[in-house]
This record gives sequence, structure tokens and C-alpha cells, in this order.
Amino acid sequence: MLLIRHAPLAVSGVLAGRSDLPARLPDTAEIEAARRVLAQLGADAAQLVSSPAKRCLATAEALFPGAEPATDPRLWEQDFGAWDGRPVVEMPDLGPLNRATLAARRPPGIGGESFLDAAARILPAVDDIAATAGTVTIIAHAGTIRAALGQALGAPKAGLAFEVAPLSVTCLRVFADGSRAIVFVNRGLA
Repeated sequence: MLLIRHAPLAVSGVLAGRSDLPARLPDTAEIEAARRVLAQLGADAAQLVSSPAKRCLATAEALFPGAEPATDPRLWEQDFGAWDGRPVVEMPDLGPLNRATLAARRPPGIGGESFLDAAARILPAVDDIAATAGTVTIIAHAGTIRAALGQALGAPKAGLAFEVAPLSVTCLRVFADGSRAIVFVNRGLA
């Protein structure tokens, strides 16, 4: 299973969970290089699933031109409630938090999800997609990929230990019993 984080946001410096912001796609040469890397990894447009976010769909179109990825709304990024779409510099300082406390922290406002809430929504989708034969490619968000990494490590909160760069690929090997091995994380595509 290949998990690709979407290209960088067209608007920088904002917290974008459910805010449906567009991506800033790299130039043609970088996209071509990314396509070559994905082909070497066995990515197949026929096995493509995406978050319905504009930034994910634009990334899918750039990397797999003409493909029509299946979309799954469960793959959306964490909903940051009242903080969503606001400049990062306006976010309150939460102070030092251990990983378990941070994972359980729910942002204020309607719809705000903790990372654990988001993982509980995301992981059934990842499990359903993982049941597909062959190399499946998911284009989604940093939080989605962190949840999948945490699941592979046996605890969703463990996924918060990873930084996931825009337009990078993470590879998980899925075994017949549903367990997973992390093959690599954060391999750059552009």
C-alpha cells in the first residue's frame, strides 16, 4: 500500500483540515520525476483511492493523468473545528503535551476532532482499501498517513511521531492477517 500526501497547499501558513484548499502543484519536470518514482514502486492508476479534498484530487490528476480515483470521505484530514483554515501563528500555545494527551486533545468548535477521533474514522477506510488485491495507492493528508502508521505500530497515537512532507510517499506492506510492516516513510516525490 502506497500512501501519498497531497502537494503543498496553494495558501501557506494556515491550518487546513477540512478547509477545502487547492494544492500548489510542482512544475512539469518534477511531476514527471514523481511519476517515474511511482511507476518503480508499482503504483497503478487502476488501484487509486483519494480523499475528496481538492488538494488530493488535483495531486491525483497530476500524478495519474486521466485516472478517475475512487474517493472515500473517511480519508479526509482531521477536523480542526474553530481552528480550521486559520493562520498557524494564531493557534494557541498548548504547552508541552505528551503524545497520548495530544492525540486525545479535541480542538474547540463544531466538528472538532481529536487525532484519535480522526483515526477512528480513517482506519476502517484504510482497512477496507488494504483488502484490495495488488498495490493500492491512497492520496490523502498527513493525518491520514499518521493514523495508518500508528496502526502499523499498534497504537494510533504513535503516528504522531512522524512528520509527513507534502508530495511524499509512505509504503506499508499488508499481510494476509491484516498486520502491517512499515517499508519506508516520507520518500520525496518532487
